[in-house]
Amino acid sequence: QVQLVESGGGLVQSGDSLRLSCAASGDTFSRYVMSWFRQAPGKEREGKEREFVAAVWKAGERTYYADFVKDRFTISRDNAKNTVYLQMNSLKSEDTAVYYCAASLKYYNDYRFMSYWGEGTLVTVSS
Repeated sequence: QVQLVESGGGLVQSGDSLRLSCAASGDTFSRYVMSWFRQAPGKEREGKEREFVAAVWKAGERTYYADFVKDRFTISRDNAKNTVYLQMNSLKSEDTAVYYCAASLKYYNDYRFMSYWGEGTLVTVSS
């Protein structure tokens, strides 16, 4: 079992930066590929799936990004602190969403294959 707690969300303006953190506890953190997904407010009611944002391999040696965040977002992890980060730069209004941290034993960019989820942190970008 892995427990995940996100933090760092908030209200920012277009063009600003924000860093999200996800603290893990429970099982050995380095066993898991860590990912960030997001879901725009209200989309869960429309049945819209959570959107893959980024993932980082177990020792941080590999990273993966959705096309829409390449060159703006950076994912990283600190296994000594059991924490994964998402540095978000040049934020746009369309980045407004609840951002979720997730853990899986292998890399997937599909929310259906994640083993554990955090509760999410809301990021609101005003234009």
